[in-house]
Amino acid sequence: MARAELAVLLRRALPVAACLMVAGYFLAHAVGGSSGLMALGHIHAARDRLLAERARLEAERADLKARIGLLDPRGADPDYADELVRRHLGVIRPDELVVPLPPAGPEPDPGERRRQG
Repeated sequence: MARAELAVLLRRALPVAACLMVAGYFLAHAVGGSSGLMALGHIHAARDRLLAERARLEAERADLKARIGLLDPRGADPDYADELVRRHLGVIRPDELVVPLPPAGPEPDPGERRRQG
């Protein structure tokens, strides 16, 4: 009789144990998984970083849109167009004098000059 009772008990406990194991599996991933409670701090930090990057890109986009507006063919800003041509193409006018400058380097310390001389 004890053997029959044990078999009935196992038949009843097996589905409950299987359900508990499945629930435990999902609970473990909900806490320690890549998007679980333990990773929530990293997720919030990544979101804040991405929001800051988005704000920077939106500001850059607004700046580029304003600069494009200055080059509108119907009313281009001549000073801005002249600046762009000179900077990117190296164009000069015949009546201008070009003075080559040495490459920009670190400024010498004024106190160091006095010590040397």
